[in-house]
Amino acid sequence: MLAKIISATNIGLDANLVICEVDISQQGLPSFTIVGLGDRAVEESKERVRAAFRNSGADFPLHRITVNLAPADMPKEGPAYDLPIALGLLLASGQIANTEKFDFAKTLIVGELSLDGNLRKINGVLPLAILAKEQGIKHIVVPERNGPEAAIIEDLKVLAPNSLQQLMRFLLGQEDLRIVRKPALNPEVNLTYEYDFLDIKGQEQAKRALEIAAAGGHNVLLKGPPGAGKTMLARSFPSILPPLTFDEAIEVTKIYSVAGLLNTNNSLITIRPFRCPHHSASYVGLLGGGNMIRPGEISLSHRGVLFLDEVAEFPRQSLESLRQPLEDHCITISRASGSIKLPAQFILFAAQNPCPCGFLGDKKRVCACMPGQIAKYKRRISGPFLDRIDIYLEVPAVEVEKLSSDLKVESSRVIRNRVEAARKIQQERFQPKVGRSLDGKVKILTNSEMNNNDIKAYCVLTREGLELLKMAISSLNLSARGYHRVLKLGRTIADLAGVENIQAEHIAEALQYRSRDDL
Repeated sequence: MLAKIISATNIGLDANLVICEVDISQQGLPSFTIVGLGDRAVEESKERVRAAFRNSGADFPLHRITVNLAPADMPKEGPAYDLPIALGLLLASGQIANTEKFDFAKTLIVGELSLDGNLRKINGVLPLAILAKEQGIKHIVVPERNGPEAAIIEDLKVLAPNSLQQLMRFLLGQEDLRIVRKPALNPEVNLTYEYDFLDIKGQEQAKRALEIAAAGGHNVLLKGPPGAGKTMLARSFPSILPPLTFDEAIEVTKIYSVAGLLNTNNSLITIRPFRCPHHSASYVGLLGGGNMIRPGEISLSHRGVLFLDEVAEFPRQSLESLRQPLEDHCITISRASGSIKLPAQFILFAAQNPCPCGFLGDKKRVCACMPGQIAKYKRRISGPFLDRIDIYLEVPAVEVEKLSSDLKVESSRVIRNRVEAARKIQQERFQPKVGRSLDGKVKILTNSEMNNNDIKAYCVLTREGLELLKMAISSLNLSARGYHRVLKLGRTIADLAGVENIQAEHIAEALQYRSRDDL
């Protein structure tokens, strides 16, 4: 007898339907074969299913069993096919039947079985739930611990049994299995941050620069001596970013679900990601990849912050590999078997010392580096990489008087309110504009995402501002990319000021952050 169960697999961040076909034949010797380009975990599901049957009180059919995971030319990986294979065997052997209450033709099923028949949590359930809704599938069966994650998607009935035995009893009408309710989701509630700008004394110029970066999604590089507060500023930076919208939260949660980094107690990520890889990270770790492609740090930073502390210590190949994602806001990973596109819309926050010892230009401490060492240190970061940075800023050491004083300091909440006001202006500006996202549905959210046509339409300068910019192009030797980044930065500064057109003072401040001084 033949049975068909609908399942799915993730390739990159995209889910694809997989039909699990189970055939039980009376002819030939007893055997159990799985075909369909599965990996080692799929092949080993035979033993897990066999043991789960025995320990769940089901009769394992002692006949010739053939399982086909179609389409056969699409790679399958992972243990998520255990449950569809088991249900296919039960259906094909007549131990359960298709009913009006539960229609296998309209139900997507995934899950890993343990040897005792319990269902284990699997990765990548959220993309599968999104696929089920897009395909018009009304029900989805997932392990109990994946239930809240799948229930995020509306108009989808989620069943989350804890074991194969419980699911069998439900299908036989011996036990009721409740539909998982959608968890209460409000990304703006219960936002807590470990670091706050209230704890940072001094560094007023740096705080202003970071406010601009947060408002427009601009990349930042801070340079200063050890102990100046660069890392503290970076770790406080997420606290002034606006909370994730629901659509952004779905984007981020989808990535973390596929990567297996989603917390069981939190079905939806509500705080913007802050990733801080060590400088020993490889370019594959930054970009993503592997035999079965997984998201890297730039995708895990999507809609958040990628912090590269001591950026000059990173391998040059790793830094150069970031140039294209910084420009295109996505990464295309190509392999012989095909290519996969992953999102990478993040704010790059880099920090470095001015020289190997860190005290070049310090007023109180003497630099011990030789000129050749300083030149070699600066050459570790290429000009094309630096050209993709919007804001360069010197961060001097904080004076003792400011550290010990009781000066009134703005909290992150106060700064975040101004950032949210500027973001709201951008949202209204880009409302009719469709962005260049992976699915073509997400709109442009920040000024940093504008292309050249957007800059022409939305970055209107006053006459004085245009004259100042023309003078600066020749004096600062700005590239075409640098010219456009100054306009984007000026647009953000104008948004913070609540001004429609970009004025001369906005351009002047934007140019101030482009003075690299041979970084």
